[in-house]
Amino acid sequence: MEMLHRMNDCIQYIEDNLEGEIEMEELARLTLHSKFHFQRLFSLVTGCTVAEYIRRRRLTLAAQELNSPNTKVIDVAFRYGYETPESFSKAFRKAHGVSPSQVRESGTPLKAFPRISFQIQLKGEVEMNYKIVEKDAFQVVGKGKRVSTNSGQNLQDIPAFWDEVNSSGLDRTICEAAGNDEMMGICMEFDHPNEEFTYFIGAGKQSDQDHSLEVKEIPAATWAVFESVGPMPGAIQGVWKRIFSEWFPSTGYEHGDAPEFELYPPGNPNAEDYRCEVWVPIMKK
Repeated sequence: MEMLHRMNDCIQYIEDNLEGEIEMEELARLTLHSKFHFQRLFSLVTGCTVAEYIRRRRLTLAAQELNSPNTKVIDVAFRYGYETPESFSKAFRKAHGVSPSQVRESGTPLKAFPRISFQIQLKGEVEMNYKIVEKDAFQVVGKGKRVSTNSGQNLQDIPAFWDEVNSSGLDRTICEAAGNDEMMGICMEFDHPNEEFTYFIGAGKQSDQDHSLEVKEIPAATWAVFESVGPMPGAIQGVWKRIFSEWFPSTGYEHGDAPEFELYPPGNPNAEDYRCEVWVPIMKK
C-alpha cells in the first residue's frame, strides 16, 4: 500500500506542475527509487513512459483551454512547455488528430487522457506462481548493449537487439559457448545519473570453451522467481506488470540492488503453453 501512496503522490506532483518544470529527480525521490527504477516501474504499471504521460496530460489541458474564444495558440504552447507554436501544433495534431486552430470548430473530435490513479485490485482468482531463491554468484556468456531509459528508448532498442541476435544466428553461438540452451535477457550495470544500463543477451556459463563473446558476473542475491505461461511477449509483459502493481505492494519486499533477468528455456515462444521465468532481485524492507 505504501508504494501505491507514493506513486499517487507522484501523479499529484505532475498535476501540480503541468504548466511548469517537472523534475524526474523529484518524482524518483517521492517513490524512494532511483530515476531508472522509477521510470521502469511507471512504464510497467501504466503501459506508457513518464514523459509520454506528461505530454498527454498537457495536451489534454491545452485542448480544453483552446476552446475559449480569446485564447491564443502561442500562449497555450508556451504555457505547456513548447518553445515554438510549430512544435506545439505538431504534437497537438499527433495527439488529437486535428490542429490547434481547428479546436474551436463545431463538432471537432478531441481526445482526453485522464489523470491516472493507482489502486490495489484484489485478483484472488488469478494466482501468481513464484518462489524465493538464494543463488550464488554465476557467470553468463553473450553480448551486451548499452541502452537509455530516456523517453523510453530502451523499449524500442531491446526488441531490436533481440531481433539482431536471433536473425544473425548469434543465439546459437551463445548457447554453444555457454554449454547451456536456456537464453537470458539481463538488465545490469545501471548508470542511474545518465539513465543508462546494459542489456545483456546470454546464457549461464556451464562450460569453458574458447570463444570471443563477453563474460559477465551476476552477483549472489535473493531472487523472487515468477512463472510466465503463454505466447511471447504478451505473457511475460503481463507478469512484469503484476509483479510491480500487485506483488511488491502486497509483500514485505522491495527491489534489490542486483541485475534482473528473464530466463527462456528451449521451446516455441508462440505456443500457448510456453513457460519461462522472470527473476527479480529482492530484499526485505
